[in-house]
Amino acid sequence: MEIKERKSPFTVCNVGAWSMTVVSSVGIIMANRQLMSPQGFAFAFATTLSSFHYSLTALVCLVSNAVGYSASTHAIPLWELILFSIVANASIIAMNFSLILNTPGFFQLIGSLQKKYSIGSFELLTKTTPMQALSLLFLCPFIDFYLTGKLLSNYKFSSGAFIFLLLSCSIAVFCKVSLYLCIGRFSASSFQVLGHMKTICVMTLAWLLFDSKLGLKNFLGMALAAMGMIAYTWAVEAEKEATNSKSHRKTKDKMSGEVMKPLTSI
Repeated sequence: MEIKERKSPFTVCNVGAWSMTVVSSVGIIMANRQLMSPQGFAFAFATTLSSFHYSLTALVCLVSNAVGYSASTHAIPLWELILFSIVANASIIAMNFSLILNTPGFFQLIGSLQKKYSIGSFELLTKTTPMQALSLLFLCPFIDFYLTGKLLSNYKFSSGAFIFLLLSCSIAVFCKVSLYLCIGRFSASSFQVLGHMKTICVMTLAWLLFDSKLGLKNFLGMALAAMGMIAYTWAVEAEKEATNSKSHRKTKDKMSGEVMKPLTSI
C-alpha cells in the first residue's frame, strides 16, 4: 500500500504535465493560425512572435521570483547560459525554415542541463528565458525581413490582432512551463509521441473549426500515428510491469533469505 501511495502523486503530476503540454500547444497553434493566416490578421512575423513569447515568459518568471513564488537557489555559469541560448535560439530559427530540423536533441540538451545542476524546471526556465528573449528580440526582426521581405514597423495592428497576439503570448507561457516540466519527467522518445499527439489534435481541430480539408493520406497518417502511440504506450507499460515484477521477486527472495537465516541458526 505504501508503494502505491508514493507512486500516485508522481503519476498524477506526469499526467498533468503531459495534458498541460498538449492543451497549451494545441491552443497556441490555433491562436497563431488566426493571427498569422491571410484569412485572419496576416501577422507574417513568425520568428518575432517567438521572441514575444519568450519575453512574456521571462517577465512572468522574473516577477514570480521577485514576489517570492519561486526562488533561485542554483547558479549556472554565464558561459553555459550563453551556449544554451545560442543552441535554443538556433533551434527556434531553424523550425521557421524547416520543421524537419526540429529534433529531440534540443530537449535532451535541456534535460542534461537540468540534471547537471540538479535544478528545478521553473528555476531553469527563469534562468534561461531572459537571455533568450533579449537575443531573439534583437535578431528576429532581421530574420523575418529576410524570410518575408516585410518590416514589423509597417504592420498595422488592429484591436483584434493585438488581442490574438496577447492570447498567443499568454498561452506560450503555459506551453513553456509545461514543456520544461515534461523534460524532467519524460524521455526524448516520449517527446516524439507527444509531438504526434499534438499533430493529430491540431489537424482534427483545424478540420472541425476552420473547415480544413483532410484527404485520405491525412487520415491514414493520423491512424498510423495513433497506432504508433498505442504500441509505444503498451511497450512502456509492459517494460514497467516486467521491471516491477523482477524487483518484487528480488525483494521476496531477499525476505525469504532473511527469514531462513534464524531458522538455520536454530
